[in-house]
Amino acid sequence: MTTLDTATLTPDDLRQHVLKGFSRKQMIGFGAPALILAYLVYVFFAFDIAGIASRARLDNAAILVSDFWSHKTHVTRDNRVNEVTVAIEGENKGTYPEGMLPDWVTMQDGVTRIDLDRGHEVIFDADGARYTVPGYGVIDISPQAGKLQLVLPEGGIPDWINASDTRVSVTTEQGRFSYTRNRTEVFKYQAGWELFFFTLDSPFYGKSFVELVKLATIGERITPDRSNLSAMLHDFWTNAMWRHGDVAWALFETVLMAFLGTMGAAMIALPLAFFAATNFSPSRPILFTLRRIFDFLRGVDGLIWTIILSRAFGPGPMTGALAILLTDTGTFGKTFSEALENIDNKQVEGVQSTGASRIQQARFGVIPQVTPVFLSQVLYYFESNTRSATIIGAIVGGGIGLLLTQAIATQKDWEEVSYYIILIVLMVMAMDTLSGWLRSRLIGRTGHA
Repeated sequence: MTTLDTATLTPDDLRQHVLKGFSRKQMIGFGAPALILAYLVYVFFAFDIAGIASRARLDNAAILVSDFWSHKTHVTRDNRVNEVTVAIEGENKGTYPEGMLPDWVTMQDGVTRIDLDRGHEVIFDADGARYTVPGYGVIDISPQAGKLQLVLPEGGIPDWINASDTRVSVTTEQGRFSYTRNRTEVFKYQAGWELFFFTLDSPFYGKSFVELVKLATIGERITPDRSNLSAMLHDFWTNAMWRHGDVAWALFETVLMAFLGTMGAAMIALPLAFFAATNFSPSRPILFTLRRIFDFLRGVDGLIWTIILSRAFGPGPMTGALAILLTDTGTFGKTFSEALENIDNKQVEGVQSTGASRIQQARFGVIPQVTPVFLSQVLYYFESNTRSATIIGAIVGGGIGLLLTQAIATQKDWEEVSYYIILIVLMVMAMDTLSGWLRSRLIGRTGHA
């Protein structure tokens, strides 16, 4: 900062100096926002924001959002063999067995009637299909000479009907309908996660909560070799649609990856941190070498380590744990060594005055000072790595991350995606609560909520 000798300056010189200072501050005040605005304009064109907005499909987004909290039932007719199947989410595991149908589907004398509520009705038969839309009329489709003949009420084709010679699709607020020469299909959306507790082949499917309580307490055994409560738990745990047992194991694998990686890194970094601290390192070359190793380990992102290790050792949860271990070893080595450099030497000198060895000085004069910092860092990274292990698991093929990516890849099981996301959030909340409790028990109250 430049100092001025005001005694030797004339009033004009002083005024000019003050004006220059104001002018410089004005340039900075206007120049910084102008640079930010110019960068935002560059981003707008470089990332083609306008093109992204024009290509956005809000109708697909609405369907995707609805899939998070609802399920859809497929009613499918094979037009070649005149067979009709009803399946939740269109999966074999959710197919209604023969003689069992939802109450909004009826089949009689080769005619299938589907009630989509609010007056919407679809009828299949050997002649084709008809969709009755209240306020619009009947959409009639029939195969004629290898093509589809579409008969609509007068007024042209609305935008919610997509028609060609080989395919007709209709999308309304009550569901979706499609007709091709080979197959006719209706999708009915309903709120809730169907078959979440019991699948269609379970004797407990479709029973109310009160009925289940009666069966679990005073009802006669459905399966002779086990109690009803045990049978309920078994059917829930082995649910073929939602795979609760596999999901629980995947959550355990995710937490295990985070635990092994974090604790292994802490165990490796702790002794090395003494050699990387300026007040404990026996030589400058050792200090320099360890610090550069720590820089390298934490400089390579955990996902990069995951990819490298998966090629070297193959996929699996242990590979993910090793990736976390390598990254956190570099981070812990740096933070631990910095904590050691900031200790109070008076405590060490007090222990030294008793004739204690260097190991005893470290044990009784250093470790008690840095333990709260070490534990706080380890617990925080354990909590953070629980989230990271989800992404790492998607790469190495383990944990809840693998199930999440599999559900996303199918492009249809979005209710399972929301289920896994909710479980991941609950897992992170549980780890946050656990780490807060451990901090209060091991370190003392820190105001953690």
